[in-house]
Amino acid sequence: MTTTATTRGTAQQPGRGAEIRRHELAAFLRSRRERITPEQVGLPRGARRRTPGLRREEVAQLSAVGVTWYTWLEQARDIQVSVQVLDALARALRLDAGERAHLFQLAGATDPTPAANCPGITPALREMLHRLEPIPACIQNSRYDILAYNRTYGRLLGDLDAVPPEDRNCLILVHTDKDWQAAIVHLQESRRLMAARLRASLAGHLGEPAWKMLIKRLEAESPEFRENWRRYEVVATRSKTKEFLNPYVGHLTLEHTDLWLGPELGARMVTYTPLNDETRERLDRLYEIAAGAAGESRASTTP
Repeated sequence: MTTTATTRGTAQQPGRGAEIRRHELAAFLRSRRERITPEQVGLPRGARRRTPGLRREEVAQLSAVGVTWYTWLEQARDIQVSVQVLDALARALRLDAGERAHLFQLAGATDPTPAANCPGITPALREMLHRLEPIPACIQNSRYDILAYNRTYGRLLGDLDAVPPEDRNCLILVHTDKDWQAAIVHLQESRRLMAARLRASLAGHLGEPAWKMLIKRLEAESPEFRENWRRYEVVATRSKTKEFLNPYVGHLTLEHTDLWLGPELGARMVTYTPLNDETRERLDRLYEIAAGAAGESRASTTP
């Protein structure tokens, strides 16, 4: 009898744990919903609002999910939650990196964004990025996530350090970030080429949650991406001359080169080498600016 009871208790424990997580998830969502004002997300307050923060239907609207489904989530119902929905909720509720990680942990899901996991970025690769300076360089995957970068690249199109890690994706930035848009000389051509390259890479990642999340977000936030995506163009990778209007040092003419880190066309080191003496001198100045800013940042955080 004792053995049977112990076995049953052990068997029931995982289900009990899942129930506790659902209630914790419900409480967490309610607390974050109640701290956001309608004005923060561009919604009218109205004269008869009694709910602190946002209403459930407003969170559902911002996340593009059903009101009933979201209500069930806050009621701790036993329902399945996709990573795409969790990503949308994290953005709608303006969660920071720690809160986002907590949300995915409570839901029993793995966050597929590059901010959550950057496999393969070894100390040796970071050292290579550092040694390439003042040449701007970064490591990207085939989804255009920026996994690592040196200081010069961080100032090439604005201030990449100020961008939340989950938004450090070149496609997202060229469609939503004003600094990046202002810095790219041939913006429309770049957007079209990047969409075509993404389409070519997608063939090897069909159905993967992170890819579906990226495309869904871009289609929701950018009419230009929707138009280019529907062209169904496919372009293989190639080196290319690029021009930038850097906010710190002015016009730069650079040769874009992809250095693949493995036999598959996945992760790559992207470098931008100067095509003339003027650009070379300006890259030297940009590196000095970036290095100085990094030094000031370290000094401000030293106790």
